[in-house]
Amino acid sequence: MSDGTTIRAAAIQMEAEVGNVDANLEMAAALVDEAAAAGASWIVLPEFFSTGVANRPELRDAAPLADGAPTALLRERAARHGVHLGGSTLVRDRDGHVRNAFLLAGPDGELRGRHDKDLPTMWENALYVGGGDPGRIEADGLTAGVALCWELMRTQTAARLAGRVDLVVGGSGWWSIPLWPPRGLSGRLERANHRRAVDAPARFAPYVGAPVVHAAHAGALNCPWPLVGAVYHGHYAGGAGIYDTDGRPLALRRRDEGPGVAIADVVPGRREPRPLPEGFWLQPRGAVAAAAWAYQNPWGRSRYWREHRRRLDRAALAGAAS
Repeated sequence: MSDGTTIRAAAIQMEAEVGNVDANLEMAAALVDEAAAAGASWIVLPEFFSTGVANRPELRDAAPLADGAPTALLRERAARHGVHLGGSTLVRDRDGHVRNAFLLAGPDGELRGRHDKDLPTMWENALYVGGGDPGRIEADGLTAGVALCWELMRTQTAARLAGRVDLVVGGSGWWSIPLWPPRGLSGRLERANHRRAVDAPARFAPYVGAPVVHAAHAGALNCPWPLVGAVYHGHYAGGAGIYDTDGRPLALRRRDEGPGVAIADVVPGRREPRPLPEGFWLQPRGAVAAAAWAYQNPWGRSRYWREHRRRLDRAALAGAAS
């Protein structure tokens, strides 16, 4: 439980090159250094900080082990600067499954804990399976809650954190609605989608009763759009920010500002949370997102499990031949 001491928190905004792990880790390290130089003691990298996220199966296939290069970067930079440093990355666990794991390292370079995103979003279902942990990490006198991207949209996320954490950390790789004809309509839908993305951490904070440090991706994004025979051309929503318990922004870096750091002083602590609404969602998703959720979730799961079975079959054949 917090004692009311102010901490300086930093939310990092990246422009990841999808799948270019070396370049993304280099950018992440530089931005962490920048945040530490500005006095931040809690630094948060976005969801998928090592890869970005897109409908690209190679992200799943190349997922490192849980102690791979992305985790090593978190531990090394946390120890170098004496800070708490967290971010999410795809990892392949010993059971062979890929998960979207948020890892928090402490000032000594040791991991304080891990949260696996509970439900993959849309095409993410083709990349990893969900987790079932409560998303609460004990970290040197604070209890940190973790919420990644659309976890900020769901009542069940707020329910597992409400009144139980002193600070919420996490990040997003929220993509835009493509500007397909009719462009007037898709443009209006995307503006609403963008507001939803940027507002999600602010709307989430009062339901939990704790401040939120939310990192984000900005920049362009291109990949196949599932089942429609078209290429998606869009961008990440951005919006790295720090919010007080009432959801008021203390610092915000918008998408058009590019890579960088949002920094603010914040007092961790718990307040009586706002009563949760009825239903699964904390706020409406919008028509396009709801439709994509409905068809891309089962499509993605079938793709993931088909490849997982193939991987197991290949491993079995290799074992039989040895």
